[in-house]
Amino acid sequence: MKKFLLILLALTLSLDTFAIDFDFLQLKKRNRKRKQQPTEQVETPVVDLSAAPSEEVLQPEEPEAEPEEVPLPLNDITLNFTPAQADSLVAAWHEYRMEVGYEEFFNPFVVADSLLIEGTDSLANARRDALYEQRLRDLVSPIPMPYNYLVRSRIVNYVEKHPATISRVVGLSHIYFPIIEDELMRQGLPIELRALPIIESALQVNALSRAGAVGLWQFMPTTGKNYGLEVNSLVDERRDPIASTRAACRFMKDLYRIFGDWTLAIAAYNCGPGNVNKAIARSGGKSFWDIYFYLPVETRGYVPAFIAATYAYNYHRQHNIEPTEPPIPLAIDTIQVRRVTHFQQIASTIDVDLETLRALNPQYRLDIIPATTKPYTLVLPQRSVTRYIEHEAEIMAKDTIYLKEYLNPANLDKKRMERATTIHRVKRGETLGGIARRYGVSVSQLMRWNGIKNAAHIREGQRLRIER
Repeated sequence: MKKFLLILLALTLSLDTFAIDFDFLQLKKRNRKRKQQPTEQVETPVVDLSAAPSEEVLQPEEPEAEPEEVPLPLNDITLNFTPAQADSLVAAWHEYRMEVGYEEFFNPFVVADSLLIEGTDSLANARRDALYEQRLRDLVSPIPMPYNYLVRSRIVNYVEKHPATISRVVGLSHIYFPIIEDELMRQGLPIELRALPIIESALQVNALSRAGAVGLWQFMPTTGKNYGLEVNSLVDERRDPIASTRAACRFMKDLYRIFGDWTLAIAAYNCGPGNVNKAIARSGGKSFWDIYFYLPVETRGYVPAFIAATYAYNYHRQHNIEPTEPPIPLAIDTIQVRRVTHFQQIASTIDVDLETLRALNPQYRLDIIPATTKPYTLVLPQRSVTRYIEHEAEIMAKDTIYLKEYLNPANLDKKRMERATTIHRVKRGETLGGIARRYGVSVSQLMRWNGIKNAAHIREGQRLRIER
């Protein structure tokens, strides 16, 4: 509410300033016209001083002085705000509009049906199935979303067994879904494909699978490079939400061109087009459900998981799931960096801590932006962009302090080891198994790394070390 009042105040001030500026402009215009008008020649009467020596002589009236021009107010566009204050105002406006936008988006899904059908008997289950089926039908998507026992089991898994995961997903969707939706619309793809990174990574940009797939969209190194992603010792664009989303949309577009069916394209995203082609050849089917038993076991649950993730995202409120606060700022902006820069140069100069820089720029593996032959993008909180610009020379002047240490091969190896270890803080409702699945490791590995003897004995707030 405070943010909303701040924005209203700023708009009111801007209208008042505009009105004042308009009056000033009108005054200047009148003054200019007055100067341009020719003065009329009027005969000056001759006064005979000798005729009336005793009478007071009337002096001719001096011309009226023109009003002084009032200078226009300075900083009229920014309402006399400093650049930093203007950035904060824009950030507050952006965050407020995002909150309102999400509120308006989910309102149509809050219908007057029962949140959950009570009971476990066959009648209650039938009612629940009818409710879930109707909700999926109401989504009206170009991607077929049938309801069956496979989809039902996945929905139950999301909204009943792991609501904490959906809570985090909805919170992170405030950050990543605008990026994903923009790219999907730009490439003419169904918006519902935004659910793919939910089942791939739970919207974790640093997610790493056992097979080596990385990022929101879980690209393997070869596939990522085939679609233009930079993957090397310093940069891994599979972790970049913008670059990886662009590549994933191109990949999905190619898969749809091959199969002409969205369920087959989604299955191929998981197991590859070769496996889908073999399943089609063996079964003679033309849809995912036709070739279901000929697909790899993992892929059989992929399309049902996609449908269930779409359901859980749209109808999380009906299951009393509230979004978790996003871990990074919602209002962000970008800067083009044209020199090799270490994150510490920035963190030690302006008020952006190292962890925030890492969270906003996960593609830089060793905290170094290697801008030698081309510019690279740096993402900053909206409130810090002006400070960066103002102190850019000071930031760049620190390169000899920080880069000398980290460009030493021995230090690079040490840094890789540090970044290879992730610290996870246990949240309410999380289990060791769920955490292990999230990071692509086993429960036994988590227990060994953290000296845990009983998998059930973890507490909220506990820090767990995950080694890569």
